[in-house]
Amino acid sequence: MSVEFLLTSLVVVITPGTGVVYTLATGLTRGARASFVAAVGCTLGIVPHMAAAITGLAALLHTSAVAFSVVKYLGVVYLLYLAWATPREKGALAVEQAEADASGVRRTITTAVLINILNPKLTIFFFAFLPQFVSPGEPHELLNMLALSGVFMLLTLVVFAVYGACAAAVRERVLARPQVLAWMRRSFAGSFVALGAKLALTRQ
Repeated sequence: MSVEFLLTSLVVVITPGTGVVYTLATGLTRGARASFVAAVGCTLGIVPHMAAAITGLAALLHTSAVAFSVVKYLGVVYLLYLAWATPREKGALAVEQAEADASGVRRTITTAVLINILNPKLTIFFFAFLPQFVSPGEPHELLNMLALSGVFMLLTLVVFAVYGACAAAVRERVLARPQVLAWMRRSFAGSFVALGAKLALTRQ
């Protein structure tokens, strides 16, 4: 495994995107445990893209404008829904109950998974990125791609968990100031709108 792969993966993971925004929002409004659950969900959301890249399904998104557009606009709609729902959540008012509630955990994971699944650029990224570090025809080519994907997912989990923990660390100060909390919710909602617009403008 090359240092170049690790550094490139780290830069990609650290760069703020929809997963980072959602993890930060969860940490600020619902605490450290919920933010870790969100990080796990975002990481699990990588699996379908990894599978698509390894099996060649990513080529469909790369060559078919219709398939790419369908996934892209589903992602845009979902991000706009999150922008609408974020200022209206009540999670910060009942954090203890939300963290202990299995349905709350499932909802957080489902939201995080969907955020990453409905991003066709992630599939294209894997399709273009992984093969650069695996020589065609080399022994155990599939295992090597799975190993590299696993490392990418591990980096995602660790970095997102750190983001969430940092957000949760200042959570009490935020909750003590309702106006600040309301401003933060609006900021996250605006971020989802901006990311949705960015996704809508992306091309294959």
